[in-house]
Amino acid sequence: MPASDRRHSLVGLLLIAGAGLIWGTIPLVLRAANAGSALPVSPFLTVFFRVLFAGIVIFVWMAATGGLAEVRQLPRAKLRALIGQGAILTINWILFFGALGLAKVATAELLGYMGPVFVAALAPFVTGERFDRRIVLPMLLALGGIIVILAPQGLGVAGGRQLLGASLAFASALTYAWLLLRSKRLLVGVSGMALMLVEYVVAATLLLPVVAWLYLHGQAPATVGFYGWLAVLGVVQTAFAGILFLTGLRRVRTDHAAILTYAEPASAVVFAAAFLGEPLTLATIAGGVMVVAGGALVARLDAKDVGHGLEAADSGGAEDAA
Repeated sequence: MPASDRRHSLVGLLLIAGAGLIWGTIPLVLRAANAGSALPVSPFLTVFFRVLFAGIVIFVWMAATGGLAEVRQLPRAKLRALIGQGAILTINWILFFGALGLAKVATAELLGYMGPVFVAALAPFVTGERFDRRIVLPMLLALGGIIVILAPQGLGVAGGRQLLGASLAFASALTYAWLLLRSKRLLVGVSGMALMLVEYVVAATLLLPVVAWLYLHGQAPATVGFYGWLAVLGVVQTAFAGILFLTGLRRVRTDHAAILTYAEPASAVVFAAAFLGEPLTLATIAGGVMVVAGGALVARLDAKDVGHGLEAADSGGAEDAA
């Protein structure tokens, strides 16, 4: 494979890893946002304001650069597909947050991060990408690293409540895989900005009735800090990181991209140790090394059968405004 194509793929992997690192800071932002609240903030509120602020910043950017014309000119079939993508995104986040509230955090996180395994298994049937046996080792390394990190926190299911939470986490992994695989296909002829704008508008619309109910029943925070930190979450960890991820996804195989997203939980543990004073144990360090090793192996894979990503297949399509 020519050096230029190898660089093309490497840049894609770096963008995806960068998005994963940014997503790893989400617990820090959520901790800061909830600091002034006497009671835990509903995850529905968190998700709603996350997509609301992300949607606003993307809308403003597209309006300023003339990108809204792309959304208005989308074929009906493509627009329906993007609306469906927004519904899947909403379901995925609700399932995962619901799992965190019912099951042990470690169990919910581990089952939730089975998504990349499902991506690798389903990619040949959804995107037509040939199964790449070379990813088995890096995937096992990355997933094993997550297990090593989470196991000391307590894995297991006790009782019906935790079983329901584990089931929701497993379902969130399946919807994550479905979401990622659909994104790869939908990026043909559509910019990442347009895809995210439609996704977030749909998600905010679906969540609005629940949010209105929470406000009417006095279950919404009134602190300025909450909304300020949620604005950061929407702009940085959602809109900006999303653009990085989708731009990278154009350049690499879907299963390779999925493995790099393991940078999120691994980096979240490191950030929690650095900024929240949480202990950084030997198991955490070992697991983090395994995750990094898995990502490094993906970056070193022979690019012969990787392909050139969607930009090559869609050279005349709209580009991400990254």
